Amino acid sequence: MRAGLVALAALAAAPAAAETLVATRLIRAQEVIGPGDVTLSSGEVPGALTDPAAAVGREARVALYPGRPVMRGQTAPPALVERNQIVTVVYAQGGLRLTAEARALGRAAAGERVRVMNLSSRLSVTGTVAEDGSVRVQP
Repeated sequence: MRAGLVALAALAAAPAAAETLVATRLIRAQEVIGPGDVTLSSGEVPGALTDPAAAVGREARVALYPGRPVMRGQTAPPALVERNQIVTVVYAQGGLRLTAEARALGRAAAGERVRVMNLSSRLSVTGTVAEDGSVRVQP
């Protein structure tokens, strides 16, 4: 019985096998990460992702090199609005709803703020990107 307790104590004292998410190929900045682009590798790196679901479908913020860990801050939701893209700007308050075309002055994902320039008036406003790619502005 004592031998069983010693073996159990040795197992408890042994470090748990940790895995780190690494890139399987060069993933360029602003490229969406696919299921085959990352894999788990043995070893633990502080600040690195440990779950493929946390990276797949997201966009690389920087170049990710093969065999290197994918760190938490290196991925972001994919951008829906690209710089210079023509977008629909929506202003809605109460029963009033106005739409206009505008040019995006930056890149942004859903929920992020982006500056746009109204094509008719040439005025710049800041709005929030909606899931459909339009930009919602508030008074």
